[in-house]
Amino acid sequence: MRKIAIWMLAIATGCSVRVQAQNNPKMDKFVSELMGKMTVDEKIGQLNLVTGGEAVTGSVVSTGVESKIKSGQIGGIFSMSSPAKIRAAQELAVKQSRLGIPIIFGMDVIHGYKTLFPIPLGLAATWDMTLIRESARIAAIEATADGLNWTFSPMVDISRDPRWGRISEGSGEDTYLSSRIAAEMVKGYQGTDLKANNTLMACVKHFALYGAAESGRDYNTTDMSLHRMYNEYLPPYKAAIDAGAGTVMASFNDINGVPATANKWLMTDVLRQQWGFKGMVVTDYTGINELVDHGLGDLQTVSALALKAGIHMDMVGEGFLTTLKKSLDEGKISLAEIDEACRLVLIAKYKLGLFDDPFRYCNDKRAKDNILTATHLAKAREVAAKSFVLLKNEQHTLPLKKSGTVALIGPLANTGSNMPGTWSVSADLENTPSLLEGMQAALGNKVKIIHHLGSNLISDAAYQERATMFGRSIPRDERPEADIIAEAVQVASSADVIVAALGESSEMSGESSSRTDLDIPATQRRLLEALLKTGKPVVLVLFAGRPMTLTWEHEHVPAILNVWFGGTETGKAVADVLFGDVNPSGKLPATFPKNVGQIPLYYAAKTTGRPLAEDAWFQKFRSNYLDVDNQPLYPFGYGLSYTHFHYGDIRLSKTSLRPSEKILATVRLSNTGNYDGEEVVQLYLRDVYASITRPVKELKGFQKVFLKKGESRDIQFEITSEDLKFYNNDLQFVAEPGDFKLFIGTNSNDAKETQFTLLD
Repeated sequence: MRKIAIWMLAIATGCSVRVQAQNNPKMDKFVSELMGKMTVDEKIGQLNLVTGGEAVTGSVVSTGVESKIKSGQIGGIFSMSSPAKIRAAQELAVKQSRLGIPIIFGMDVIHGYKTLFPIPLGLAATWDMTLIRESARIAAIEATADGLNWTFSPMVDISRDPRWGRISEGSGEDTYLSSRIAAEMVKGYQGTDLKANNTLMACVKHFALYGAAESGRDYNTTDMSLHRMYNEYLPPYKAAIDAGAGTVMASFNDINGVPATANKWLMTDVLRQQWGFKGMVVTDYTGINELVDHGLGDLQTVSALALKAGIHMDMVGEGFLTTLKKSLDEGKISLAEIDEACRLVLIAKYKLGLFDDPFRYCNDKRAKDNILTATHLAKAREVAAKSFVLLKNEQHTLPLKKSGTVALIGPLANTGSNMPGTWSVSADLENTPSLLEGMQAALGNKVKIIHHLGSNLISDAAYQERATMFGRSIPRDERPEADIIAEAVQVASSADVIVAALGESSEMSGESSSRTDLDIPATQRRLLEALLKTGKPVVLVLFAGRPMTLTWEHEHVPAILNVWFGGTETGKAVADVLFGDVNPSGKLPATFPKNVGQIPLYYAAKTTGRPLAEDAWFQKFRSNYLDVDNQPLYPFGYGLSYTHFHYGDIRLSKTSLRPSEKILATVRLSNTGNYDGEEVVQLYLRDVYASITRPVKELKGFQKVFLKKGESRDIQFEITSEDLKFYNNDLQFVAEPGDFKLFIGTNSNDAKETQFTLLD
């Protein structure tokens, strides 16, 4: 413990770092010469990021934008798009400001631009790194065609609390999976050359620990040990940095008493000194101003704190713009600190090629030719179908036959505006097909589809209004609930099968959409009960932006397909899976609890000194509950298929491993069912004895494998000592000799097991 205390003291008192060398003499010379011509006011102006007001992503809208551009008081604009608008703003900067410094243009391009892919939690459910990178590449092509060059993505916050609405915007609960996805998203956005006019500069967010906010309430505090930070929560951010992310965004939350936006240990010591990050750090929306409410001082004080911590660009709040000059005059900050921030903003622009051609992203022809193309839409449909997770399929209810009549019932059945999901700020909501329209387009006249609202989204009209903001409204039927349901049942009575489109609206997850009740809304549950009483086969198509509590549904509904929010092509993709054109292969990136009282519930938990016996529900004086067992409803990595995969026993190339060696673990995978299909083969490890307590399992590898029916294949994983490393209590990254358990299987609960030993 003494070593940790000394280490923390050294970090806390560490000196400010200079901007790291960029290893580009030509760029450094250009930026230095430009800065030599700039006044202090112009340097501070480069640190000001304002909103164009096109997309609603916060509660404040910038004012006086045009005059500030001309006077050199704006370095960047976000939420403005189209080549014409961006060219007009850029011309003001280049032609009417004193030094003609171009502006950087950003937007929240989170899971697609105009062609929307599944929400990030759904993307993660594909476990398909190639498709995930392709989705980011298409997003970059479309966004840059519309004039943008910077995206505030990927969001890589680990979250193990589905009450937190922004779990929808990340990759779930697991460190390894999230790290893999973070790197792929950065590579997809940035490509191999940031000066190419079809690449976007990435911004990894929210640094750091935002997904661990107490009680799952957005913007709330985070309190966490160092070894948990380094082992479980920080790796995805570092993976994005290692993949080359050009920028980083600070998180809203405080971390062990210091808000991220003013946290010098986080922004300078960890990010720059330990990880070697050389790019620019931007605040989140009004993040500096919110330090006042955190209790750190007035706007001038907190703006100085943020600059000294390692923040370089101020989003919307204009604390830098309005106070840094005064703080400089009063000796509260140094000119070197302003210069450092300004240099990094200018370097970002240089790397994007904006000094070579400020209008390189303003091409009307690209905007017409590269957005919502048939190729992009086909890829969106493919990715959506592969993101869906089959949670239950009793008596082979699915796939459905392409004949007869299907009753499509529920408040999510005919609302195109909800299909893109949360954080789809650039979506064309009026022209996005609903589930009903998409299914009709996919099926043509092969299947007759009849439709009814079935129920309101939520009984409480005020709650429904909160849950359908930003143009995502769902019509309400103000008649008594019993009358609406009775009419829906009558419509369904003429069908061969019922598809119930139920769950959350898109804005029931996302930012500022935390929930304490994760059940399907009660009025929808009563509709589902009535539909089941018809005796007809019922398929629940579940829309969700988070893990939900589905214990009742699992007990009573024969088939459940979780479709998250699949993006532009949701309806067609749902039809593809329901009717068997695509065999579902999605796997859960986050655990589904049986009830909210189990939260946080995640597979990589630590054991206790009084663990519950395997397969036991309750034992007195053991770690358990009186009213529910410790098991999830659906574990991490879970997902069914229309076919069946059989796992053979694990074969190891050796049972002991030296640090310089590797072990090959092989398992025979067989498709023993009646359909071709894909399976995500998952590898987990457990460090049996260590210097600190370790998780019962950790994902360390996976492969998505396609097998034809009747086909078998050996699936092989390579394990080295690098896979066994963790941060110990001295924050040394080590692999400790000893025994390790190795698991390979279809999910975190259902896996074959063997063991090997790491030698000195």
